[in-house]
Amino acid sequence: MSNIPSFGVGTFRLNGQVVIDSVRNALDLGYRAVDTAQIYGNEAEVGQAMAESGVARSDLFVTTKIWTDNYSRAKLIPSLQDSLKKLRTDYVDLTLIHWPAPGNGVELPEFMEALAEAKAQGLTRQIGISNFNIELTRQAIAAVGKGEITTNQIELSPYLQGHKLTTFLKDQCVQITSYMTLAYGKVLKDPVLAQIAAKHNATVAQVALAWALQLGYAVIPSSTQRENLASNLLAQQLKLDDQDMALISTLERNGREVNPEGLAPVWD
Repeated sequence: MSNIPSFGVGTFRLNGQVVIDSVRNALDLGYRAVDTAQIYGNEAEVGQAMAESGVARSDLFVTTKIWTDNYSRAKLIPSLQDSLKKLRTDYVDLTLIHWPAPGNGVELPEFMEALAEAKAQGLTRQIGISNFNIELTRQAIAAVGKGEITTNQIELSPYLQGHKLTTFLKDQCVQITSYMTLAYGKVLKDPVLAQIAAKHNATVAQVALAWALQLGYAVIPSSTQRENLASNLLAQQLKLDDQDMALISTLERNGREVNPEGLAPVWD
């Protein structure tokens, strides 16, 4: 099974100088995985920050995601080549299908096969999916073969724990990448998490990230503040005990933050 770094920096909703500074600070602090997407409109800035960081390309793990407009066999590879130009690299480490987008006019086998072809051409080292439910993940595996899908990047947080989907993904040996792990900051005000944080002399953000890491998920939190980027990174050293994990499991409330009509599947 391919491996992805367990800790990276996300760039969703960050643009212009803000994203350049965020990625530059992250790399300076020791992050080596960077997550972007075609629709974020910031691949060129991310590429600039990586190029100017002085970190060797071989030490970086770069993820991008194909947008729905580029799912057809004719468009997917050219769009990825365009992403590579913006990112100033010959390849990305991981390329994901961003949303299943049922009814988009391009059937799942077509875009999954085109993605596999991008890998065969060396444009991406690994391939995966994002925001896929159980049934669509099954179909994606069927289209490209068992063991080919590195990860399913899905929204997970203490308020959205996705037990059915995460159990299925683990059974299929598909790594789980958690995005929105802080639920747009909503979990930062949670009294249960605050209590656990106080016990460990940690921040609530560190607790939420440590929870995901301990469940075996990769995380990609973003921040525009250098001190928060540094603080988030310390979640890797935080060890929650069984009591902490049991308490966090009680916070499940199906609190989904991201569910765009026409792009999202029917969730499990």
